[in-house]
Amino acid sequence: MTDHLMHLKILMPFQIFAEISQVKRIIAETSEGSFGIYPRRLDCVTALEPGILTYETADSGNEIYIAVDEGILVKQKQSVLVSVRNAIGGAELGELHDKVRSEFLELDDHERSVRSTLARLESGFVRRFAGLKNE
Repeated sequence: MTDHLMHLKILMPFQIFAEISQVKRIIAETSEGSFGIYPRRLDCVTALEPGILTYETADSGNEIYIAVDEGILVKQKQSVLVSVRNAIGGAELGELHDKVRSEFLELDDHERSVRSTLARLESGFVRRFAGLKNE
């Protein structure tokens, strides 16, 4: 019967977020919409959009929700590996939606600010370098 169940592993850049055995099905969000994964599905790789990853285990029968940031999902035989920048679990679906909005959007604003600052530093460096070259 174990060949009809999957093993789900969710990785973040510096830690293993979760490892779940006996998974019956997984639903993930891609740019094309929801993507269902079952144990007998062919092996695949897909890019994930920020959203809610849902899975169901054989022993609980309940859907479990994890908010994930963008990343990648790889299914190979009975193993499903999800690698994302950030993940949040342990909350009701409505709470997760609010957490995704606040934490992931806050991260995007911070990243934009950092990128803007880096762009200004780089352009200043290029101008100074060009000035030295002309002297």
